[in-house]
Amino acid sequence: MAMLSFEQKYRVRGGTLIGGDLFDFWFGPFYVGFFGVTTIFFSLLGTAMIVWGAAIGGTWDIWRISIAPPDLSYGLGLAPLRAGGLWQLITVCAVGAFASWALRQWEISRKLGMGNHIPIAYSVAVFAYVSLVVIRPVLLGAWGNGFPYGILSHLDWVSNVGYQYLHFHYNPAHMLAITFFFTTTLALSMHGGLVLSAINPKAGEPMKTGEHENTYFRDLIGYSIGPLGIHRLGLFLALSAGFWSAVCILISGPFWTRGWPEWWSWWLNMPIWH
Repeated sequence: MAMLSFEQKYRVRGGTLIGGDLFDFWFGPFYVGFFGVTTIFFSLLGTAMIVWGAAIGGTWDIWRISIAPPDLSYGLGLAPLRAGGLWQLITVCAVGAFASWALRQWEISRKLGMGNHIPIAYSVAVFAYVSLVVIRPVLLGAWGNGFPYGILSHLDWVSNVGYQYLHFHYNPAHMLAITFFFTTTLALSMHGGLVLSAINPKAGEPMKTGEHENTYFRDLIGYSIGPLGIHRLGLFLALSAGFWSAVCILISGPFWTRGWPEWWSWWLNMPIWH
């Protein structure tokens, strides 16, 4: 479909979730919409507060800038701006911006008459973030259990949480997440390598087709998932990686407080070993 006819068909009013015709227009190639405006608002406000936090933090070193959550003593209450309140406001802006972007994707999907797999997929990443800074701190009873906003300070937080539960890689949900991350990389690299080998033949050889790709995997592993199937598989693997990475930190603390190696005592105590 030519681009002009494509735009004429889809750049029409309607399909909005809220606000009716309010902001229901395109700015160049970008759809605005009510949630596009809220995304811009929360993004600019949150970024401004991050810059302010850096200004009062004593350093402009990009690696060491850090905006910490409130002390655990504040619980789930509001803290003074310089004592973690700024972190709380930035978190509100971040959640507002991420949620607005997902809803904007939903509106665009409605306008295009397509499924909601894109906003749903993006929402899994949002869920992983919200798990760290909202759900887990609420379950533990204090905003101070969230991670600080900074590069090195964030990495230190990840390391400290891992040591807090001894060998964090014994966390079964963490095992699933890492497995899905690696399998995503494996599946899509195999897919990409196959496509490149098919469309970049040696000099003098014809370019291969999808049938050649299917035949290759049928000969290699006895089965070809097909061009549509590999993308569905890649989506499933990637979303599973994000989902289980959120679960692995959600259960650490609220539902399991000891070292993760101890969790496997049920396996060691099975009668089959005795």
